[in-house]
Amino acid sequence: RVLARDGAHVVAVDVPAAGQSLAEVANEVGGTALQLDITAADAPQRLVTHLRERHGGVDVVVHNAGITRDKLLVNMDAARWNSVMAVNLQAQLDITAALLAADGVLNADARVVCVSSQSGIAGNRGQTNYAASKAGIIGMVRSWAPEFAGRGATINAVAPGFIVTEMTAKMPFGTREVGSRINSLQQGGLPVDVAETIAWLSQPGSGGVNGQVVRVCGQSMLGA
Repeated sequence: RVLARDGAHVVAVDVPAAGQSLAEVANEVGGTALQLDITAADAPQRLVTHLRERHGGVDVVVHNAGITRDKLLVNMDAARWNSVMAVNLQAQLDITAALLAADGVLNADARVVCVSSQSGIAGNRGQTNYAASKAGIIGMVRSWAPEFAGRGATINAVAPGFIVTEMTAKMPFGTREVGSRINSLQQGGLPVDVAETIAWLSQPGSGGVNGQVVRVCGQSMLGA
């Protein structure tokens, strides 16, 4: 919504199962809906083709897909680990690589913004898989920054702290209360706080910021 407010034509992407809500959001912001499982093997090429044929390329990419499958590490099975890694990290790697490899799709002065987490910086009990995936995003951003700079583009990450979302609403009540109280604002962050940060990193005027991680956390180290 914030990007649309700033004049972007938004291509909203989500899994087919969320097709109805995806269409509603896309219609609300005057954008386009693309039903796509980003973990599918052909997802990067399908996205590249869509962006090239329907929109002539892309100026801003926001990687904000994310899931949790929490368990203490000693009780975590491979399925929980792999599913989080596939959505939160591998899909971002594959899609970004495909965009870089495709001629004329990632426009000059493009901006790529990845959503990491304070969990990727400080860790979180019971979220080894989630924290590892979000730490991987930070590593990806820093590793790719020189290549993006060579193209006149940027890649950065935002690391939200405890943000009031549908995902955090599923956390135990005690965890949610702690997340709100240890914030210097004495409340959980709001999605718009993260959205405004992403919007700024997406602007042409943010070209001097590359390979960086911006914390949106109210001085809290609890991630979500």
